[in-house]
Amino acid sequence: MKLKKKSLWLALLASFALVAAACGDSSDTDDASSDTTTADAGAETDDEAMEDDEAMEDDEAMEDDEAMEDDEVASGDLPGEGKTANMGRANWSSGYVHAQILHDLLEEIGYDISSPDALEFAPDLGYQTMARGEMDFWANSWYPGHLSWWEGELPDGTRIGDNLQRVEGSVMPGGGLQGMLVTKSWAEENGVTSLDQINDDEALWSQLDSDGNGKGEFFGCPEDWTCDDIMASQIAFAGWDNLEQTQAGYDAMFAEFLTKAQAGEPAIIYTWTPTAYLAQAVPGETTMWISVANDSVLDDSNPLGNEGGESYSQFTGDVPGYTGLDADVCLAGPDGCQLGWAAADIEVTVNSDWGADNPAAMALFQAFNPPLIDMAIAGVALTDSDGSQAAVEEIAADWIADNRDLADEWIAAALAAG
Repeated sequence: MKLKKKSLWLALLASFALVAAACGDSSDTDDASSDTTTADAGAETDDEAMEDDEAMEDDEAMEDDEAMEDDEVASGDLPGEGKTANMGRANWSSGYVHAQILHDLLEEIGYDISSPDALEFAPDLGYQTMARGEMDFWANSWYPGHLSWWEGELPDGTRIGDNLQRVEGSVMPGGGLQGMLVTKSWAEENGVTSLDQINDDEALWSQLDSDGNGKGEFFGCPEDWTCDDIMASQIAFAGWDNLEQTQAGYDAMFAEFLTKAQAGEPAIIYTWTPTAYLAQAVPGETTMWISVANDSVLDDSNPLGNEGGESYSQFTGDVPGYTGLDADVCLAGPDGCQLGWAAADIEVTVNSDWGADNPAAMALFQAFNPPLIDMAIAGVALTDSDGSQAAVEEIAADWIADNRDLADEWIAAALAAG
């Protein structure tokens, strides 16, 4: 499918390209400044020659120091030497690549680490497994929503969260943009701007009632992803009595949604960033983000009484949801482009005991902030591949090779802490 510039996806890519182009402009200046004449080159004074000799000596000394450091690393002086790590990952593919990158970097500092695909869990089992010490960490936490899973109890009587530690500021702070997409042509033909409007108008919600049970359906989240619980709570909180969430495997739901959207049929689905799904949905062309009213944004009142349900709140401080999208990709409801979901913090979570014993790994986790746009592009690459673990490993390895300087900064932080 051809993607046009006005889509959100290409807007992000264009921004990235502009930054890269700006960084590349310096080469023209370098070429111009190097165009010196032979006469100028021959005008060097004895003092300048002496300075050049001293500079060469300094450079050689620096190279010797760096060589010694490399020899120390090569000789096995790595903080992870002799240590193991049981790493896991969540069961959504948009988190696979950045988890694999972290795995590879830990290997570089000496860890004997399991492949992330060996321990793949939904959040409910993921946090229990980490709390029991059977998985040391993963890089797929979505906070604050996932804090609900900290409230359970282990067989030994301890609270799950008492055995865990967040690495705040790691991975993608505020990177988990969330919301609902709607078929663009249907929304425009019917004057649709918000979910509240659809719920209040039988002429609208009835077009989404495919099973004839008297409720309009939208594609939500699989039953073990946490966002399904948040969605159910939002329906109850907002009083959307005429809407209900369809739950199944996300890939199957998205495929059905996309077929409907491309055909101009009414359809709504929950989605998020960073993910390759947006590259297919093309907000601004095939789909649009749809708004909710400010008073429908879920607070911490926990309307369904779920364990830990207070953490489902979609407020950041006193600010409800997220309102940062432009009108070309988002339908403005009664309170503007209000997505109804706060941008989640995607973070590393570790077993507390393991974290205390591994300061170098914790320093690496704290420094680990892969660019959001890069991870979105990686998601597209994974979608275009056969989806295998081998493909995940190749994409991660290529990213590290292409971003060696950034990876080395993170490793330097780990080495300093080790």
